[in-house]
Amino acid sequence: MEISAADVKKLREKTGAGMMECKKALVDSEGDFDRAEKLLKEKGLAAVEKRSGRATNEGKVFVEISGDGSRAALVELASETDFVARNPEFIALGTAITGKVLEKGCTGPTEELSAMVTELAARIRENMSLRRLSLVTAGANEYLTQYIHGDGNIGVVVKFESGEPENFRNDEFKNFAFTIALHIAAFNPLALDRSKIDPAHISEQEEIFRKQMEGDEKLKGKPANVIDNILKGKISKYLADICLVEQAYVKDEKMTVAQALADCGKKLGAAISVKDYVYYKVGA
Repeated sequence: MEISAADVKKLREKTGAGMMECKKALVDSEGDFDRAEKLLKEKGLAAVEKRSGRATNEGKVFVEISGDGSRAALVELASETDFVARNPEFIALGTAITGKVLEKGCTGPTEELSAMVTELAARIRENMSLRRLSLVTAGANEYLTQYIHGDGNIGVVVKFESGEPENFRNDEFKNFAFTIALHIAAFNPLALDRSKIDPAHISEQEEIFRKQMEGDEKLKGKPANVIDNILKGKISKYLADICLVEQAYVKDEKMTVAQALADCGKKLGAAISVKDYVYYKVGA
């Protein structure tokens, strides 16, 4: 049967498939537009399955905070190439997924979200995946802020707490909170403070330092208590480097983040603390 160019164009615009594929689908479906669309989707999904083994090391991080400030969503949408990560459709998909996470309170990938990714992958013809997502919630005495680095390579959400929630409306606090989020993006602390570090990780690091010290000629013959004190010092410095509140503050290296928080709280007349944070980096 004869297939009009207008129908082929219409099917192409709706599905994103190639002109010849659209024409073949219309021929195979005997001109039934809905059947042709279904055929293309089926073929597209099959193609996605074939591409699913290809590495998705590129992508983008998306962050959105709800209008009332009570929820924040972080999404990492992965792709094979940086070219696709800059595609407007890819960006629109990431934004839509982030909105769905906020709207429905998703705490992990769902069938609906996966279907959204699969549909675009079929049209763009590149493997992509919803690598991870997080939903962060805030109570009455808590405040959420966000930071996106560059084109979405890194995304951060930080949750603050204060006994005086009116501080959260203060522009000075908002600027400070944003700077803390920027600090986290720049230095990627392993944990908020020492209490959040897995003891097994500390033990592993102690063993590494001990082995290094055993090979240090300058320490040969030193008393055991001296060696132990040096080891404690190394561990303490290591923990200070990886714990947010002990790191040198990005805007003033002479003070720690904890001191910067205390200074900000003093200016505003109420204690301010970082309750939690989430850090995403593409591919990490």
